Amino acid sequence: MSNRITLTVNGMGSDHCAGVVKKVIESFRSVQEAQTSFANREATITFKNNDAELGEILKAIRNAGYEPSVISGVETTDQDADDQRSLALLRNKVTVGGILSVIILGIVYAPFSGMEIPANVSNVLQLIFTLPILFWTGGKIFSGAYAKAMRKIVDMDTLIALGTGAAFLYSLVATFTPDILSRSGIVPDVYYDTAAVIITLILLGKYLEERAKKGTSEAIRKLLGLQPKTARIIRGGKETDIPIAEVQAGDVLLVRPGEKIPVDGTVMDGSSAVNESMVTGESIPVSKHPGDSVIGATINETGSFTMKATKVGAETVLAHIIDIVKKAQASKAPIQRLADQVSAFFVPVVIVIALLSFGAWLFFGGGVNAFTSALVAAVSVLIIACPCALGIATPTAVMVGTGKGAEHGILIKDATALENAHKVTAVVFDKTGTLTEGKPRVTDIAMAEGFTQEDVLPLVLAIEKQSEHPLAQAIVVDFKEKGLQEYGSKDFQAHRGKGVSATVHGKPVLVGTRRFLSEQGIVQSATLDGKAKELEQSGRTVVFVATEGKTSAIVAIADTLKENAVETVRELRKLGIEPIMITGDNEDTAKAIAKQVGIERVFARVLPEEKAERVKALQAEGKIVAMAGDGINDAPALVQADIGIAMGSGTDVAMESAGMTLLKGDISKILQALRLSRSTMRAIP
Repeated sequence: MSNRITLTVNGMGSDHCAGVVKKVIESFRSVQEAQTSFANREATITFKNNDAELGEILKAIRNAGYEPSVISGVETTDQDADDQRSLALLRNKVTVGGILSVIILGIVYAPFSGMEIPANVSNVLQLIFTLPILFWTGGKIFSGAYAKAMRKIVDMDTLIALGTGAAFLYSLVATFTPDILSRSGIVPDVYYDTAAVIITLILLGKYLEERAKKGTSEAIRKLLGLQPKTARIIRGGKETDIPIAEVQAGDVLLVRPGEKIPVDGTVMDGSSAVNESMVTGESIPVSKHPGDSVIGATINETGSFTMKATKVGAETVLAHIIDIVKKAQASKAPIQRLADQVSAFFVPVVIVIALLSFGAWLFFGGGVNAFTSALVAAVSVLIIACPCALGIATPTAVMVGTGKGAEHGILIKDATALENAHKVTAVVFDKTGTLTEGKPRVTDIAMAEGFTQEDVLPLVLAIEKQSEHPLAQAIVVDFKEKGLQEYGSKDFQAHRGKGVSATVHGKPVLVGTRRFLSEQGIVQSATLDGKAKELEQSGRTVVFVATEGKTSAIVAIADTLKENAVETVRELRKLGIEPIMITGDNEDTAKAIAKQVGIERVFARVLPEEKAERVKALQAEGKIVAMAGDGINDAPALVQADIGIAMGSGTDVAMESAGMTLLKGDISKILQALRLSRSTMRAIP
């Protein structure tokens, strides 16, 4: 039997509920540890020996008022469909509640427009339109509050149910037995509109929160979608496609150009260039040869190779990234949950005050109608205590803030981003695709003495047109933009991991690494070699060109800065916000880019899980951290940060993991996002 099982737990309305589920699970002797997450609606149980008590645990969770189910896979289509249906139902409830609330308010304020409606008729009409709101639109609030009360739990639902329930019951008395109130000298007013509007606006807040939660879980689904569904296994000399779940450590797999690598492993035969930017952040593909390790879900760009699977299933790098994202999501609470934290102390106090008010009016109010007056006083306390500011002001401000953000190309996913952005003290930038364009481009060309660009570059263009390597493609794009003359080539040959050779215009031409040219007996140029080392130290990749048996030119290629990068960093400093760069790229490249943009604090060669740890360490220093990134490797850090900001030009996973997305990938919008947060938070009391 499995020693660890994950459950989906529906019905948890707060972190308090997650704590209740945790206590229920850990009350069983067979359980070693339980981890619960309100954000992910999950509970992970680690058993001491086996899960023989699982059935009893599920029953106990159900008895506590929640709906548990065992997760057989990481995510299922059925679960997605259930989430969609739940969100659609909540949206419909908010819509119906909104329409009925408008009608009720129309009846209440009809006299101000000259339309006279008899009081008894008005009261009955308001009651008719309020009933669906209380018992259908807000039915779960009342049933949830009751179930929690039975378990001695109070939260925001308790506050809402007490306040609106009291308003409704008092209004029923005023509608059908108004004389009881009149005899006590109390005007029999009704408060159906109060109950209806509060329920509707609270449900609107819940809808916005559920939609935000759906977005965070969407990030995990996007990550899962990165892994190929099948792998091509070699058994007995034959190739067979099998489901990815059936791949085992030790299996020999074949990977062809353009395919995703199925699992983590080691290259056995063949060589290629692999795009590992999703994990390492390096924009330039990495050459792979026998003995080199490869990472599942990264893209094989050029050659075919066979590999031995070393890590599969939950042990792969991708699975580890997913786990980090889920843990980071579970560690954060949206602003709406502040009400739940307050209510744990606030509700008992409100109930005590209501009882004291009731007792004071009953014993000191005097008169035969003291009981009625005492009841009205207690109900008034409950109505006033209903947490409108916490439950209503937040979603309303969020709606306005998200609308303004969209106008400026800033997509805001939830209230957490708006709450935290105005407090940011440090912005952590990913390098590739955030500060830089994320595409290799030609930055420098240097010629050896006796050679000219007009003579050599057309030869380079002719040979590189035949190559599939990303660096070759960068050269082709740049040289074509220069309008160079284009020749044909003969005897083209690709030397894996080294370079290419061909005959162009009757001349032998070699393009590749310094080592490749040396192996071919090419005479090196001391001047160009010195220049190449200088360029490499500044973070550029240098390609050597040989014609006529000599090194004739070098071409430097690098990722280039985005247009507004320098200005954005400078403006952040003016605001007292520290810019920091974090990247999986090598230290020379990282420092070179940081120097260009004006960033002093740099972390290089950082793996995805380490990015999240770096962010956590900055938070431990007392910093409020914004993380700006665009890649899959940034997802854990985007979720861990106080505010995650994704580039719209980046991956879907990054955008789903972040609280904000800059639709055009313009990092200058970060400044606008911070200002928008300040103005939005001023609207929340």
